[in-house]
Amino acid sequence: MKNQYFYLLLFAPLFIHAQDILWEKSYGGKNADYLFDAQPTADNGFILAGSSLSGKTGTKTAGNNGDLDYWVWKMDANGKLDWQKSLGGSGFDLLQSIKGTQDGGFILAGTSSSNQGMDKQLDSKGLSDFWVVKLDAKGQEQWQQTIGGSGQEDLLTVIPTRDGGYLLGGSSSSGVAVTSPKLSLAKLGTSKTDLTLKTESTRGSMDYWIVKLDSKGSVMWQKTYGGRYSDLLRSLEQTKDGGFILGGYSNSPKSGDKTAASIGIGDYWVIKTDELGAIEWQNTYGGTGDNQLYVVHQTADEGFIVGGNTNSPGTLTAKGGSVQSGSDFWLLRLDSKGEVVWSETYNYGKSDILTSLVENSDHSFLVGGYAQSERANMAKGLIQKKATGINDYIALKVNEKGEAVWEKIVGSGGEDILRKLINTRDGGYLLAGTSNASSSRDKSTTLGSNDFWVVKLKDQLVPLEVQSSIEAIPNPVSTFTNIIIGYEYETGTATVVDLAGRTLQQFIISSRTVPIDMSMYPEGIYIVNIKTNVKSEGIKVIKKTRKD
Repeated sequence: MKNQYFYLLLFAPLFIHAQDILWEKSYGGKNADYLFDAQPTADNGFILAGSSLSGKTGTKTAGNNGDLDYWVWKMDANGKLDWQKSLGGSGFDLLQSIKGTQDGGFILAGTSSSNQGMDKQLDSKGLSDFWVVKLDAKGQEQWQQTIGGSGQEDLLTVIPTRDGGYLLGGSSSSGVAVTSPKLSLAKLGTSKTDLTLKTESTRGSMDYWIVKLDSKGSVMWQKTYGGRYSDLLRSLEQTKDGGFILGGYSNSPKSGDKTAASIGIGDYWVIKTDELGAIEWQNTYGGTGDNQLYVVHQTADEGFIVGGNTNSPGTLTAKGGSVQSGSDFWLLRLDSKGEVVWSETYNYGKSDILTSLVENSDHSFLVGGYAQSERANMAKGLIQKKATGINDYIALKVNEKGEAVWEKIVGSGGEDILRKLINTRDGGYLLAGTSNASSSRDKSTTLGSNDFWVVKLKDQLVPLEVQSSIEAIPNPVSTFTNIIIGYEYETGTATVVDLAGRTLQQFIISSRTVPIDMSMYPEGIYIVNIKTNVKSEGIKVIKKTRKD
């Protein structure tokens, strides 16, 4: 990619200015707030997830319970607040992942050391546990679950599965725990195995650990994978055949479940499983240095792409890829069996950390991360910034062959750590992460020592999508549907009627996203009428029975 990046340097204005900043916003209290995930929502808005040390200050409307608390922001298309939610116990609660669910709600997943109390309903199992919380479309809690062993568990990601349940992915140092420590001695030997505890032995210091939940949060099964040393699961997806693809970091040699020898200090380790977690194939990828995988994704052609960063010298694979400076972004395109199709690296400066990867509808890829950006500094005349170790957000689009299409570097005068780069429904892009900077360069507001910082980009080459005036998502629906109103209004009402014309619900609305609970109605067709001071419209909603 060296010649390609020389070309990018020569024509930097073309690539940088092809994406305009539409707006940028900071969210937080007076202390530290850390963003870890973001997802687009059906109303052209987005939802942010992370953890907060702040009390009720700045833009935060709830107090702090203990150490870090889970903190969720639901925003509209312009970055204005729809609602926010804070959850926590007396210990630290680190929210790492959020996903939209089939019923229009959200599943929250992270790590907790808190015992029962405040918002935490169950005691901790060990040093830290998986903590999962299900919210409905209005942000109200439906259920929560604590899962772990006697040691350390770190939950990095959650995905909804096609059966209506969820798969949790992270790492564990715990061994087998047969029964809950809360059970009396009289009950030992007579109780059933508690599946919220670790049921398999540890392979090394840390292992991949996945846990399958049903739609209500009950544990269905769990699996452990690891070698002799440290194996850190960071990303997973359900594959088109119903199985799962897992990706993360390993410094284990051939041992335990690991069938390939280590290559460098640490390697990409990718595992393909069936629908019950049995290994179908696995591969290790890397150079002689340290190779950190952060994202794995099944592509439209049923192959895979994995992304991370590497500082390995020399050529990384027989298909190419080499580090130009310090550590670089590293993408590997794999076929359906894990064989390398192509390998590319991307250099921005001394230390480049890839954190986000999305496949677009045209089979190109949107790559996000952060870097000590030497090229951005040269363009801005800020060569002195190189020595300070300060990072910028990096957004990069590559085609299906891994060739750069455009890039955008966004930053402040401080440390900007991009966690998620996503497409929004209107054809724009959202960069979401954490910034500790005072107002400068691309950042206009500072609230605390660390803030959520979100930047909305508009691609000049892509027209913004015209939003429908009214939509229902999901539709068909089993529980909640969201009525999405595609225009601004001041006052309005929503009315749900059946085909006989009987009014089932009627209430005042004030938001462009209107969650409607359909769970109490039988299967059939219903009409939701939206009447505002601008116009009146109706939409047909199909109610189906949920099959868990």
